Amino acid sequence: MSNIKQGSVDGEKFNDVAYAISTRRRAALQEIDDAPFSYDTFAINIASVMLGYAYGTSSPLSGVGQQLSKAQDLGIKVAAPVGTLFGQLLFGWLADVVGRKRMYGIELMIIIIATFAQAVSGGGRAVGIIGVLVIWRFLLGIGIGGDYPLSAVISSEFAPTHIRGRSMVAVFAAQGWGNFFATLVAFIVVSAYKKALLDDPSLVDFMWRILIGLGCVPGVFALYFRLTIPETPRFTMDIERNVHQATEDIRNVLTIGNSAVDPDTPVQRANAPRASWADFRKYFGQWKNMKVLIGTSWSWFALDIAYFGLGLNSSIVLNAIGFGTPTSGITGSQLVFDNLNNICIGNLILSAGGLIPGYYFSFLFIDRWGRKPIQLMGFIVLTILFVIMGFGYDKLTHTPAATKGFVVLYCLANFFQNFGPNTTTFIIPGEVFPTRYRSTAHGISAASGKLGAIIAQVGFAQLKDIGGPDAFFKHILEIFALFMLTGVFSTLLLSETNGFSLEQLSNEDQEGFIKGN
Repeated sequence: MSNIKQGSVDGEKFNDVAYAISTRRRAALQEIDDAPFSYDTFAINIASVMLGYAYGTSSPLSGVGQQLSKAQDLGIKVAAPVGTLFGQLLFGWLADVVGRKRMYGIELMIIIIATFAQAVSGGGRAVGIIGVLVIWRFLLGIGIGGDYPLSAVISSEFAPTHIRGRSMVAVFAAQGWGNFFATLVAFIVVSAYKKALLDDPSLVDFMWRILIGLGCVPGVFALYFRLTIPETPRFTMDIERNVHQATEDIRNVLTIGNSAVDPDTPVQRANAPRASWADFRKYFGQWKNMKVLIGTSWSWFALDIAYFGLGLNSSIVLNAIGFGTPTSGITGSQLVFDNLNNICIGNLILSAGGLIPGYYFSFLFIDRWGRKPIQLMGFIVLTILFVIMGFGYDKLTHTPAATKGFVVLYCLANFFQNFGPNTTTFIIPGEVFPTRYRSTAHGISAASGKLGAIIAQVGFAQLKDIGGPDAFFKHILEIFALFMLTGVFSTLLLSETNGFSLEQLSNEDQEGFIKGN
């Protein structure tokens, strides 16, 4: 590796403590930035129930309120993931072509606009409100998709080697907090409207708009930080080939916290490999590189099938802990309030009980154990848990006492998804590819995961009722176990990334990588 490149990127010329502090500050700001996209991802699960009461046309609930039809509910929930898949591929490619800085913020603008548009949506004779929401949620998904590769790559390219894992986990942990705060906001909104809702259930139309619309607030505040973030020195050096500017960017970030470009300064270009379709085929045509892309993509695909599919069974868990759908003869507006209140409290418990702790166990161990051991451990444990839950489903749900055991297994599955492959599948693709393809390859890996999520939400949601309500679900859990087992083998295709620089992980000889003109 050239001395110029190693010194300017890894900070060997600069104070390590200052660099680490700067990196943690940037990770903290990115964690704030990432709150909007994770907030909406989970808020829609509660908002869709409110939408059912406001606009549903099938299955009246005890004479008051409706629920969305299967097609409507599926459209509302799947539109954003489909858009996310496209956004991951599009923004991943664009970030490698035009730069991380130029794209970081555009995707947040899309998220803000689409979120606000949902909150003020209305319907007409030609297009109903559900159709309008599906369109806006697809556009929202494109913005959300752009956030995956950009956040991962920016955090990895700025972070020093010894804390790179923790920096990336700190960013990704925003997903857990987005889940928690979306549910908390929903609980506050439901509580605030309690008296009015009991008098007039139609006010639920205000509630879902407030819940979704509040997702704009952190996005608006975060937009400034995204628009003012400097370009990563690795992009400036490896893709723009401006060694002098990359060196100045590092120095400025460490001293004034930002970078500045002097238009009068002569540009010092270097010769470096350029991204092109021919170069892409040459690089990934080598098995040592292709197997890494296969490993990151399949691991994320397998994980997301179970990660999102597990939510199909949340109703059983909520009923077991006393926060399921009210069934004790409650009717009318009281049923509407009790159902929404139970959903909020139950999901708060599940979030705090498994999701958030898993992220922070990853934070503690990611730079000690390494990424590959944590991912392998997660897939192996999840395989065992899903085998137990699937093949023992009937006994585990037969009595109230046995169902408590199922709840424990459910929470453990949530925990080991986040203290395992849900975190590492985000981190590893942001480390193992060369700068010119890092964002593109991360986008491909993330899009593979989102495809798994769509399959889980569309396919398995239809399969679970074969033979009766939830009758096929135990077999779906068995299928999840099979996918977790395949994740073990796809992880074996990957190399450990902990303790290595991004250049060492690129599988390219760094001797003479950059040459002067």
